[in-house]
Amino acid sequence: MCSIFGMFDLQPGDDLAALRQQALELSQRQRHRGPDWSGVFVDAGVILVHERLAIVDPASGAQPLRSRDGGLALAVNGEIYNHRQLRAASAYDFTTGSDCEVINALYREVASPVEWVGRLNGIFAFALWDSESARYIIARDPIGVCPLYWGHDSEGRLCVASEMKALVGICNDVAPFPPGQVYDSADGELRRYYRKDWRDYAQTQGHDVAPEALREAFEQAVHRQLMTDVPYGVLLSGGLDSSLVAACAARFARRRVEDNDQAEAWWPRLHSFAIGLEGSPDLAAAQVAADALGTVHHGFVYTFWEGLDALPEVIRHIETYDVTTIRASTPMYLLARRIKAMGVKMVLSGEGSDEIFGGYLYFHKAPSAEAFHEETVRKLDALHSYDCLRANKSMMAWGVEARVPFLDLEFLDVAMGMDARHKMAGQGRIEKAVLREAFQGALPDEILWRQKEQFSDGVGYGWIDGLKAHAEQAVSDREFAAAATRYPHNTPATKEAYLYRRIFEKFYPGQACAETVPGGKSIACSSPAALAWDPAFASAADPSGRAVRGVHQQALA
Repeated sequence: MCSIFGMFDLQPGDDLAALRQQALELSQRQRHRGPDWSGVFVDAGVILVHERLAIVDPASGAQPLRSRDGGLALAVNGEIYNHRQLRAASAYDFTTGSDCEVINALYREVASPVEWVGRLNGIFAFALWDSESARYIIARDPIGVCPLYWGHDSEGRLCVASEMKALVGICNDVAPFPPGQVYDSADGELRRYYRKDWRDYAQTQGHDVAPEALREAFEQAVHRQLMTDVPYGVLLSGGLDSSLVAACAARFARRRVEDNDQAEAWWPRLHSFAIGLEGSPDLAAAQVAADALGTVHHGFVYTFWEGLDALPEVIRHIETYDVTTIRASTPMYLLARRIKAMGVKMVLSGEGSDEIFGGYLYFHKAPSAEAFHEETVRKLDALHSYDCLRANKSMMAWGVEARVPFLDLEFLDVAMGMDARHKMAGQGRIEKAVLREAFQGALPDEILWRQKEQFSDGVGYGWIDGLKAHAEQAVSDREFAAAATRYPHNTPATKEAYLYRRIFEKFYPGQACAETVPGGKSIACSSPAALAWDPAFASAADPSGRAVRGVHQQALA
């Protein structure tokens, strides 16, 4: 991944030299996402800046990508996993080996942006400029794995950036660019290009997916996302999701080692990474999984004070004040720094599985398959504000790309097309049983059947408790009593939430920035709609949920 910055709708009287310098300075705020190289393109109506993290085609894939005739300029943050198939079907005159150049090809060969953007299987946010027609296209991947923000400066020029920090102080109307949509300046319309039949539960009723088909679909998703020309690894918490990603990656890595006869090389041997407080459940489980899979494992210990010291930088990087996201982002941010120091630039991660398969513990309370399915759709729609935001920005703070095979678009069609009655938990059936059954034998039983931990708990049960205790000291009763006056939008409900909001406001002042963070009551990462599933949820105090009583073996009393 990388970062992009774009400024559009420049007028003939604009000072291009001054605006170019401004664009460079704004883009520099997000250079941590692309420390390898910077590229700039300036035309009469546009300025594009690209900060590159070179993963695929490091030698020739520098951006903005230009067409052979110079008419197109493209800045992309992301990866296009089906680029080889798209290249093979195209007559376009490619100039690089970059996976992203197929976007220029599709633009030239297919009339409707809704149609051609919908052909991309990948994670992406891009801005494309056509100098001949003075037309530009902006789009974001269907789930919102790659972040993208937009807004207008004081002169009405449209600005887009990978991170909000590049637009703060410039755009008073900054907002997230919606996932799964494309903007075309030719008509000024924002259109949805990604809409699946499986969103409607009725379209999935009675549809079974055989265990071997589910397993094959996921293995192929992992294989697609191993597309890289640089050293890579896997995040391995020892939970089900990351362990399955690691198991599939290890299988393909073994093939690569055998084919290249480089078993003693540092790379392509598969390295795995975990982090936690001393004695954390994740560190212990991750070691068990790593030993079984044969990865070169690195388990890092952080202290509570190291995490606390990092909080301001974590919030600055992840650009949210959501309590659950900050709790989980902090250890991930610390882990990314360790990974970067070891020379790894890309990791596979397990985000998305809980949303697809109903892995959060509150799904045990779902009253019906239809309610279960509708909640998974709501969760997928919100991922760009929560787990995708966390994984992407925590890792990219140190120039490490996180890829998420569970959110591969082809795999999503298989897994979300399944009747949710097969996914339901409760009455002795563990969450995500259908996924566990599909991978029987791929992991030790103690990992394959390990019950769900909230990530913030898995890194060590003292992490959340320590944050709450610190907030009690850092936020006075008087301050907290006036929370609604100071923060009328998404008023903090706890001192911990108030503390994070106060830090966020320092970096991201103003109503527009505050409104980029969703609100509403939640328990165990639920949507507000799922609170009706259990009357006990109404009195639950912690948004991470911890271990849900009556569900988790280690539930808090």
